[in-house]
Amino acid sequence: MTARPGGRPLVPAYLATGGTARHPRLRLERLSLLIRSDKPVPDGLTPAQLALLDELADGTLTVVEAAALLRLPVSAVRVLAAELVDRDLLVTRAPIPPAERFAPDLLKRVADGLRALKH
Repeated sequence: MTARPGGRPLVPAYLATGGTARHPRLRLERLSLLIRSDKPVPDGLTPAQLALLDELADGTLTVVEAAALLRLPVSAVRVLAAELVDRDLLVTRAPIPPAERFAPDLLKRVADGLRALKH
């Protein structure tokens, strides 16, 4: 999104979503993954939707990462992404549940071991 010199976007978030505050049926989480589909981009998308698709051209992003890159609130990106999912232009994947993530102490021990090998 184009920004003003002060850092605020030119388009307020409520205009980027067409005044919609939440999608009626799809609820994306902050760490849901957004993946662009192979479908061609149709005419009639909003500039914010096009910007989101452009950001996803190089790979997968979470909702939070996309919000930061677009300089929009997470709630606005959730609405934009849900609308693109409805049009089959995006695919989403739920975030990894906490029980399936690596334990932080294990990752620290691996990093410490790699540092010890380096010296």
